[in-house]
Amino acid sequence: MDRVWAAIDWPFKWTAFLLIQTYRYTLSAFMGRNCRHAPSCSEFTRDAILRHGFWPGGWMGAGRVWRCRPRGTHGYDPVPDVVPAAARWYLPWRYGRWSGK
Repeated sequence: MDRVWAAIDWPFKWTAFLLIQTYRYTLSAFMGRNCRHAPSCSEFTRDAILRHGFWPGGWMGAGRVWRCRPRGTHGYDPVPDVVPAAARWYLPWRYGRWSGK
């Protein structure tokens, strides 16, 4: 089953990777490089998608962007090594960490 999912996930994963890289080397320079986290939100999302796949990594990245809002979190925040235990494909909000806790 994992091989089937990997074959389905592959085009989405690499399309997202290319779009994020394009953003990082074009639009990001115009928006200013003043991220509150290390790694930046685009790097975090790119690495999460490459490590965990398009669906879980995309939701992890969305949670990270949400935490970057005003009065949000800051500092070193690496991509988790494993997907959260409570996460399911039909409960995608459980992939991301939405608060600083």
